Order: sequence, then structure tokens, then C-alpha cells
Amino acid sequence: MSEELLLGLALLGIVVGALAQAATGMGFSLVAAPFMVAALGPREGVAATVLLAVFASAVPLARGYRHVQPGAVAGLLLPTLLCTPLVAWAVRDAETRWLALAGGVGVVMAVVLLASGLRARWLATPGAAVVAGASSAALNVVGGVGGPPIGLYAANTGWEPAIARANLHAFFLVQNVVTALVLGVHLPGFPQLGALGLGTAAGMLLASRLTPERVRTGVLALSLLGGLGLVGAAF
Repeated sequence: MSEELLLGLALLGIVVGALAQAATGMGFSLVAAPFMVAALGPREGVAATVLLAVFASAVPLARGYRHVQPGAVAGLLLPTLLCTPLVAWAVRDAETRWLALAGGVGVVMAVVLLASGLRARWLATPGAAVVAGASSAALNVVGGVGGPPIGLYAANTGWEPAIARANLHAFFLVQNVVTALVLGVHLPGFPQLGALGLGTAAGMLLASRLTPERVRTGVLALSLLGGLGLVGAAF
């Protein structure tokens, strides 16, 4: 696949991911990361994705911050912030091919779990918040896809849509700021920022019109393709 095509797919992933993030509270990294990694490589692609993810959460959060539940967000952030530097140190010398493979497998597994609609009473407990936060940290450092464990937790809490979006935006904003600082800041280019702005604006406009099921289906389909592409590229 040509470099120009890969970069074009990465921009498309940013647009669709930003739309999903603004409309639902998650989905940016899940969609964008596989294409960013394919275009830029595992280390640079992940670093670029997490910084773009900061902006993808910041703008929608500015509109819905009144719905944030600080206690719930803090319960997820604490294990995430503790584990992020530990995971980064553990994989610092890992071969990029294996990081891409791990990220791809992580995406595919996450899509399967989210698509299954897994529900369990334990998944809404404080213990589950710790597991979700730690798992999110590991997936975010390795593949830039920290959303699925948090999505599973959020799906079992019974949060109203506005509260869920605000809590998720607040969590991902802080998580990705810290992850970007740990991995190294990779400043996005103007085409990437333009794609992000376009997707975010569309997502905010369509948030009240698109059904969550339609957005979720599109996010999962694109994410699965991206994850499988990463796995295939590693061999």
C-alpha cells in the first residue's frame, strides 16, 4: 500500500474517530489509532494519536463539563495514571513489529468485547474501575487504544447519555495528556488538525440526531478493519 494512501486513510480515520468521540464520548483512538500506526509506525503513530485524542475530548468537554462526575472519573484515572509510566517503561525496548501486533490484537479483542454487549454486575463496581483503568493504560501505551475497557465499564454503570459523554471526555482528556507526556509529544500537522476539527464539528452537530447504535456500529466496523490491518502488517 502506497504511503499516500496510508496517509489518506489516517486522515479519514481521524475524521470518523473525532465524529464518534464528539457524538458518544469515545471512539477516536479506537478508529484512528490503527490507521495512524499503519501510516507512521507503532511508536510515532501511537504518540500522534494520543495527542490528537486530547483535542478530540477537549472541545466537546468544554460544552458538556457540567455533567462530569468528578468522583467517578477519579476512580478510573487513579489506576490509569499509576500504570501508564510503568507500562511505558516495560515496553521501552520492545521491537516495533511486536508493538504493532499487540496493538492490533488489542483492538480486535476490544471490538469483540464491545460488540458482545457484555453486561455483568461486577463491571460497575469500584474494583472493576481499577481493572478498567489499568487495562486502559496498557492498551493506550502499546496501541493508542485505551477506550474499550473504559467503554465496557461505562456501559455497565447506567450513566445517562450526557453524563456518560462528559465523564468519558474528562477521563480521556487527562489520560491522553499524561500518556503523551510519557511517550513524548508528537505535534500533529495541519492536515491532521483539519481532519480533527471537521470530525469534531460534525459529531457535535449530529450528536442529537445520530442514534448511538449507528455510531457504535460504524466505529466497531472501522476499528475491526484497522485492527486486522495492523495484525496483517506485522507478519
